[in-house]
Amino acid sequence: MDPDPIASWPTGRLLSVAARLVEHSWQRFLAARGLTHAGLITLHLLVDGPRPQRSLARGVKVTDQTMSRTIDRLFRSGLVERGTDPTDRRRTVITMTPAGRNAHAEALRAEREAPEVLGAVRDYDAFRGQLVELITALGVERATAVRADEVME
Repeated sequence: MDPDPIASWPTGRLLSVAARLVEHSWQRFLAARGLTHAGLITLHLLVDGPRPQRSLARGVKVTDQTMSRTIDRLFRSGLVERGTDPTDRRRTVITMTPAGRNAHAEALRAEREAPEVLGAVRDYDAFRGQLVELITALGVERATAVRADEVME
């Protein structure tokens, strides 16, 4: 019997194919909940409390305009609220709603447990640790500079 051809692939190809497959399954999971990648990261940044929209854009590494579109989607989905900063009325402050907290928690749980999201990962923490090591070793600045506005949209 011939060995599985996938097992013979170079590691770079394995990583590339795995990334695309996870990306597609994760996008489907998020879309079913009114979220995008940028929206989920935005909710993650709001866990500790309200933040100015510009601060969120910096945290997600997107332009102010892209963050505005992300906030619009989250607002339409009922996951965030907009308000005015009481100390500077020119600044918009974003707050996560209870529905946003639920969506964020569900996504975090699914990331660890749902086979339709990450597939066959047996040891989530070890896998995540290896990904962090890999990205750090190759240069996190290079990784986040990869057209963040397009990837996050």
